[in-house]
Amino acid sequence: MSFQSRITRLPLPVDAARGADAAALFPTLSDRMRDLIAGAAGSSPYLAGLLRSEADWLPDGLDHDDVVARETAGLQSLDADALGVALRRAKRRVALLAALADLGGVWTLEQVTGALSDLADRAVDLALRAHVATEIRRGKLPATDADAGGIFALAMGKGGARELNYSSDIDLIVLFDETAYAEVDQMEARAALIRATRRMAATLSDVTDHGYVFRTDLRLRPDAAVTPVCISTATALAYYEAEGRTWERAAFIKARAAAGDIAAGERLLRELRPFVWRKHLDFAAIQDAHDMRLRIRDHKGLGGRLEVAGHNLKLGRGGIREIEFFTQTRQLIAGGRDRDLQCRDTVGGLAALAAKNWIPRDVAEELTAHYREHRDIEHRIQMVNDAQTHSLPKDDQGLATIAALMGEGDVQAWCARLKSRLERVHALTERFFAPTEPTESLPDLSDESRAVIQRWQTYAALRSDRARQIFRRIEAPLLSRMARAGHPAEALARFDSFLSGLPAGVQLFSLFEANPQLIDLIVDICGTAPALAAYLARHPSVLDGVLAGSFFAPWPREAGLVQELDAVLQRALSQPGGGYERALDAARRWAHEWQFRIGVHHLRGLIGADEAAVQYSDLAGACVAALLPVTAADFARRHGPPPGRGAVVVGMGSLGARVLNAGSDLDLIVIYDADGVDASDGPRPLAARPYYARLTQAMVTALSAPTAEGRLYEVDMRLRPSGRQGPVATSIDSFGTYQMTEAWTWEHLALTRARCVAQIGPDADMLCQQIETLRLKVLAERGTDPRVLPDTGQMRDRLFAAKPPGGAFDVRQGAGRLQDIDLVAQSCALRAGDPARSTLAQLRAGRRAGLLTAEQADRLSSIWRGLWRVHAAARLLTDRPLDMDVIGRGGQDFLLREVEADSPDTLRDRLSDDFATVQALVEGHLSDESPPD
Repeated sequence: MSFQSRITRLPLPVDAARGADAAALFPTLSDRMRDLIAGAAGSSPYLAGLLRSEADWLPDGLDHDDVVARETAGLQSLDADALGVALRRAKRRVALLAALADLGGVWTLEQVTGALSDLADRAVDLALRAHVATEIRRGKLPATDADAGGIFALAMGKGGARELNYSSDIDLIVLFDETAYAEVDQMEARAALIRATRRMAATLSDVTDHGYVFRTDLRLRPDAAVTPVCISTATALAYYEAEGRTWERAAFIKARAAAGDIAAGERLLRELRPFVWRKHLDFAAIQDAHDMRLRIRDHKGLGGRLEVAGHNLKLGRGGIREIEFFTQTRQLIAGGRDRDLQCRDTVGGLAALAAKNWIPRDVAEELTAHYREHRDIEHRIQMVNDAQTHSLPKDDQGLATIAALMGEGDVQAWCARLKSRLERVHALTERFFAPTEPTESLPDLSDESRAVIQRWQTYAALRSDRARQIFRRIEAPLLSRMARAGHPAEALARFDSFLSGLPAGVQLFSLFEANPQLIDLIVDICGTAPALAAYLARHPSVLDGVLAGSFFAPWPREAGLVQELDAVLQRALSQPGGGYERALDAARRWAHEWQFRIGVHHLRGLIGADEAAVQYSDLAGACVAALLPVTAADFARRHGPPPGRGAVVVGMGSLGARVLNAGSDLDLIVIYDADGVDASDGPRPLAARPYYARLTQAMVTALSAPTAEGRLYEVDMRLRPSGRQGPVATSIDSFGTYQMTEAWTWEHLALTRARCVAQIGPDADMLCQQIETLRLKVLAERGTDPRVLPDTGQMRDRLFAAKPPGGAFDVRQGAGRLQDIDLVAQSCALRAGDPARSTLAQLRAGRRAGLLTAEQADRLSSIWRGLWRVHAAARLLTDRPLDMDVIGRGGQDFLLREVEADSPDTLRDRLSDDFATVQALVEGHLSDESPPD
């Protein structure tokens, strides 16, 4: 379609005579095109001038939307002086076509701003290269293979987002890659590139007889008052790492490598990613952005009553900047966790935020519509006289001119609609930014509670003025919710413990202020689950996960978790400054969020104890499965890839049976097959046995070593052949021989729960199958040994003598408890040679094999379920033996709800009866007698 056929709107000429004179210059164009020209020239002296100067070019130029490419083609061959003239001609023509396409509705907003931004990129690139070439010809720039001498320009602000306004200046940060030069040449290169940068700016900015290209602003660089106009990437990185501020983080959302050595620019932006995009949700950025808005407003004198006449459409109330700040601040909050939010442009950012439920979709759509309208008006303000202004005229005639360029003849109605839009934008954005002073008064408090609250001011979390300021705004709602809790004194005491353990408070308090629903959650946790509250104090960043869209999504199961963690690890490894240690930290942050999610879901009754057991097991298995290859790859860099077929990590105990709880450690063994290969092939080769032993130790460290982000799991490897005396990794042949000829009955019992959870190596799948085949062979052949039951009984006696129950509510350790039922179940699986791993499945196997009667199996299964619910709930509440006084009334309520008991006494009596029943059943079974049902 031709330009003329795509016209959808027309501006109105304020000066009809001037408009008619301009239209008369183009007799061959259509009437509608000449009406567009008349409206543009009649309301814009600047466009009238462009139409006169480019009258010969325009009719042909209308047929080509690729105006930037056409008008700058071949300019790279010009010297600096000729380039300045040619770029000014290109600017006139691009400005004219973009204005007509904008006013006539031929181009979208993105096409208009995109054309202006493309011209800026091309102009900067051509000017930089021309002046670098001059320095090379003069012999002032040392030799380098780097593109453009290693210099590059980052387009910032609207230029970076390809959103340049009609008469925009361009914000640039110009840098050079110092590694492109030998160390002795870097100072000379720096001086030459500074000169090239200054001359580039002059080529674009100087007003000559031919006009100007773009006003160029280089002040966004670090420490602009004291640094040169071109700095090294090392200087920039050191500055942002040590001193970068929130406004600079926001600026870099839009940053784009636009000219010169683009590859070097993109490398710098990748290295700056951790500075811009924080790993945790950054709600503290809201306060920073709000303070910055107020400073700009005060500095520009833009406060006070909103009036359309003279209103600054960019910085004033309800203006473009408020929409941009709203978008960028939300992006800063969550963009570090979700790359889909890292959009440069405002419209794209709003859409991404809505898609990820960070803002309501209707709010995003409304702000997008207002943003587009604001930008249209901004362009028309600037088209009148090509002035870099964002303020509406103060006089009626000036306002009528802007309205006319918008195609509006009723200036009063147009102003009323604009004022309404400005007020609406302000209302939508201000409630997000402006911190509200507390309107809730503190609840009535006891003297003891007041004493607790008074000491909060001495805690590390409240040591800064900013932390105290934010906390003051959430203190009343927090205390009010605690006062309404079932057991307010306990909730306050637990919150006090939680607060005292926080190393800092600004980020977390900002999180609570922006998301009041989290206050309800923290009160619930503090009032109910002291162990979960302590976990939260150690890992407060897990609250980020509550706000993520996946917190209440369906459980992804182990395979989904492995896939997700693998992506997390690969991002950590590939990021600038990343590496193995960074990956371990990322794994810990990720796992802590999932552990917290399981605990919260269990606490709030969204899942039961059985589901929690499976989810904790899925998570642990995923951590081992995803971390093992990363650990192996790091190990292989020094010692070469695993020799032979590879290795398998076998989960034992609760992990193998998939019944982990909130405090479980991991029982693991490692089995490998060197397949006749003597040693690894790497920089520092190792013989197969020490290779796999040291790799196993590295894996255990990866899982259990405390880092800045805490630890993942305690790891127990005592179930390997020969226990502590045996090697930490066992060959498949040795493992098979040991199990068939040397292993004790208790080791065969443990093998009933063994499950392959992770693997590495070229033939690890087959090795897993071989291990499972071997497991079943051992069970089938060794389970028929008549010593199984007597050995199980002796083992049971030793276990219970060494560690008696920890009280009336200890359902795990001791006769008649979970461990007792587990032993019977494992003995049934062993004697039946059955592959079942979980206690309930093994009891069913015992019934099928005739080792248990149906009544015995059902009774043991029923009691096991009840005891497991007590145990799982207890481990969520405390990491110590369950004591009703210690867990408090809130914990008691949760526990009693879980097990459907009326009171602690009722539960104690029920447990006592269950313990006696199980003890009688187990002892009868082990003595091969028929116990009473």
